Amino acid sequence: MLSSPRRRLPSPPPAPPEMESHHRRSNASSVRSHKPTRPIALDDDSTKASDALPLPLYLTNAFFFTLFFSAVYFLLCRWREKIRSSTPLHVVTFSEIIAILASIASFIYLLGFFGIDFVQSLVLRPSADVWASEEDEVENEVLLRNEDVRKVPCGQALDRSLRTLPPSATIVTAEKVFDEMRMKVMTEEDEEIIRSVVTGLTPSYSLESKLGDCRRAAAIRREALQRLTGKSLSGLPLDGFDYESILGQCCEMPVGYVQIPVGIAGPLLLDGREYSVPMATTEGCLVASTNRGCKAIHLSGGATSVLLRDGMTRAPVVRFGTAKRAADLKLYLEDPENFETLSVVFNRSSRFARLQGIKCAIAGKNLYLRFSCFTGDAMGMNMVSKGVQNVLDFLQSDFPDMDVIGISGNFCSDKKPAAVNWIEGRGKSVVCEAIIKGDLVRKVLKTSVESLVELNMLKNLTGSAMAGALGGFNAHASNIVSAVYIATGQDPAQNVESSHCITMMEAVNDGNDLHVSVTMPSIEVGTVGGGTQLASQSACLNLLGVKGASKESPGANSRLLASIVAGAVLAGELSLMSALAAGQLVKSHMKYNRSSKDVSKAASS
Repeated sequence: MLSSPRRRLPSPPPAPPEMESHHRRSNASSVRSHKPTRPIALDDDSTKASDALPLPLYLTNAFFFTLFFSAVYFLLCRWREKIRSSTPLHVVTFSEIIAILASIASFIYLLGFFGIDFVQSLVLRPSADVWASEEDEVENEVLLRNEDVRKVPCGQALDRSLRTLPPSATIVTAEKVFDEMRMKVMTEEDEEIIRSVVTGLTPSYSLESKLGDCRRAAAIRREALQRLTGKSLSGLPLDGFDYESILGQCCEMPVGYVQIPVGIAGPLLLDGREYSVPMATTEGCLVASTNRGCKAIHLSGGATSVLLRDGMTRAPVVRFGTAKRAADLKLYLEDPENFETLSVVFNRSSRFARLQGIKCAIAGKNLYLRFSCFTGDAMGMNMVSKGVQNVLDFLQSDFPDMDVIGISGNFCSDKKPAAVNWIEGRGKSVVCEAIIKGDLVRKVLKTSVESLVELNMLKNLTGSAMAGALGGFNAHASNIVSAVYIATGQDPAQNVESSHCITMMEAVNDGNDLHVSVTMPSIEVGTVGGGTQLASQSACLNLLGVKGASKESPGANSRLLASIVAGAVLAGELSLMSALAAGQLVKSHMKYNRSSKDVSKAASS
């Protein structure tokens, strides 16, 4: 149970000075020998940068934030005008001198208030005794002060003697607000750190660097969050995860992890090879439906895939003083004679990066440059961004009046439905097809070729056109793409454009068999970097035979993964369309997507 706020009892009559000094000396050694490390002083009286002005803390911070950004903005505008008018930058006016001094002063304040701990946490990685002080006198005073307000019975509160704690002392707290039956055990040092995080003295983001233990940092952050919100996280697992593996690359300030079940669909017979496709999902019937499609494809001889295009894109937006200058850069970039020079500059960013082309679109005096490049087995967003930055820096010499507004101008287009991806492609462009025999359509899929062809035309083609769909001429491609992406460590947000798909069905062989295909122009996947290196996701990639980078042919693993995604989408489309044509959708979801378990009884037990 959370304790109520403590109230300090009236102090007893002060002891004679000689007795008190003798008492403190006699206990100082025992305090020093039994402390695990120095607790955080919750009532530190040291002077802070926020004391610069006699204002409330939030007003002081707001004042210096406004001063800093206003001064910097003013200087940037002035310097840009000087560049355009060929005025030397070292020639400054009185107002510019004032702005420079204001920016320096506000920067020093902000650095003193926010930046020192953060910079130290990056540069220095303290050991477990980071909380220890170099001065024993200050250390002992803090320990004595904290010990005086410890939680003890009333009679003991009047006792001014300092009790010696055993070396392995722990604090046991029963947190009934969070879990009625759970007892939480933590060390005294952890308890002090949690209080410091709750009171705001220790930033939550700095726990990993200060403690040097990612698992312990996550546990402390989790407990502090529960105390701040009064909400339980008992259903969110904490143990059983390698928090070191996500530090600085996958997730910040973790408090646990979410469990998503992984099912297997297959074997999927694709291009003469069998694949067991991992799918991470909480939607019942999805894996079973995809598995049925895989069965129909396998019994019909398998599916065939073709990779049409492989290139990740990034499109910065730049601005000029006139539309004519923007057009000049457009013509320069699209001139084949300049491509070789730009390729050399771009390819410096990585040993795998290879510039493929640049397409420009102009809007007034704004120019959008869509770079496309090969990125090996990586998904490639960071790689292409570094290459684009190299080219922009190179262009500044010939186009000094070019103002780079943003490294991404949404002409890429990333994580948004866009016609440019549907038409030009992004990532891997794949088409996958199969011919399903008529008897298998009837026996496995429980429908007919004629019904599937008619439904596909009216639903996936006509219905999507009536809805004004953009790349959504399919039944549920995003279902399969999302499930495979989560299982294999891809970026789930890129499901938006990766699910662009048009499903085609046609009767062949005198109407006896069914030709089905999916065309997906922007599958964005990678087998290295990001979430692909986590243990669970890496295991799923290994199951498919595409773990890591290909040693024989750079990019081969990521291309194969894109083909497998398209093949799984083909199986999912075939099965769902068959269920719709046979009128089995509601029945199958009632069977596989509804639990007969009484959740309330399970929770109470």
